[in-house]
Amino acid sequence: MLKRIKTTDLCVGMYIKELCGSWMNHPFLRGRFLLSSEQDLKQILSSSVSQVWIDTSKGLDVPPGAVSLSPEEAGQQADARLEGITEKTTVIRSSMEDELAAALRICERSKAAVVEMFSHARMGAVIELEGVDTLVDDIASSIHRHPNALISLARLKTADEYTYLHSVAVCALMIALARQLGLSEELVHEAGIAGLLHDIGKAAVPDAILNKPGKLDDAEFEQIRQHPQAGGEILVTSHHVSALVVDVCLHHHEKVDGSGYPSRLAGEQISLFARMGAICDVYDAITSDRPYKKGWGPAESIHKMAEWQGHFDENIFKAFVRTVGIYPVGSLVRLESGALGVVIEQHERSLLTPKVKVFFMTKGRTPILPKVVDLAKLAGTERIIGRESPETWGFRHIEELWKGAL
Repeated sequence: MLKRIKTTDLCVGMYIKELCGSWMNHPFLRGRFLLSSEQDLKQILSSSVSQVWIDTSKGLDVPPGAVSLSPEEAGQQADARLEGITEKTTVIRSSMEDELAAALRICERSKAAVVEMFSHARMGAVIELEGVDTLVDDIASSIHRHPNALISLARLKTADEYTYLHSVAVCALMIALARQLGLSEELVHEAGIAGLLHDIGKAAVPDAILNKPGKLDDAEFEQIRQHPQAGGEILVTSHHVSALVVDVCLHHHEKVDGSGYPSRLAGEQISLFARMGAICDVYDAITSDRPYKKGWGPAESIHKMAEWQGHFDENIFKAFVRTVGIYPVGSLVRLESGALGVVIEQHERSLLTPKVKVFFMTKGRTPILPKVVDLAKLAGTERIIGRESPETWGFRHIEELWKGAL
């Protein structure tokens, strides 16, 4: 039986099914293992992971009096956090197909620029930001033309290019979220720069640690956790970097309940932009393939993030969901008819009626000729009834259904 408990109720002998929260908050290769040593327990307790899922059929149960949640209860909590988030306010100005082509070129240029910045930072050179403004403007223009194209494309990165394209993806997410929050274009631009540079401190972390496919030891994990301070030091020596950008670099791993790092800030002690950065950083991290873990699907990631109590600012998270969708592009969903399909485009105003490319019928488990279903035009006759896992169905490369010929 699965139960979600606080890490303070963990004990040796429990079987951990999943560590709740961002993967960078703990040093373990996978979330599934038997907690067999006091050392591992201390590592979890010293991390910013505050809750875990345990499987009582494979290990010890919770002690008497400990509070736990069943999967159904946790799901209800997440659903309650997402309830009422139905309207999307971003105006789409070009087709997804057209913007994907432009977004691909922007991603390629952006990755090259970020690689160069990391290289300069590793050599101790001052980072020149002359080209950053133009780069952020290009990304902002793409988001303006179509809010989901570049965001969705940047999510599809190989594990070895994660560090660089992650910066591009967070830049795009920060720009889209800042616009969703109604910030001025000047602040939108600053949010984009903050997203692009938020992980620059990882230039001080050896690639062998960043790309390690196995469990990190204590010293390696501590090096990872030092990247916000390292990034802050890099940025304060650079020219024309605002305090706002430095703050996001320093504090994008803080949590609203005070359990984050490096400063254990809580609530409004964390700046608006750092609270935004925390959400954007985690979403792209958990939806991306890493050397040690395959990424979750976009819709599953939104649902899991909604479960994490005390991690994110509630109102900013709701704005983020309005930005990317309850079922973001690339999500595998089940329709009421029994068809399975991939979300290929959000509706301009409603988060519950995206366009879906259906390709499989659950009844009989049979493939069908792919076709696009516009749920906005089928209100009352067809709707999404749930998220599905591609792995459960044995589907591979479902991103090809929405990427087209790119």
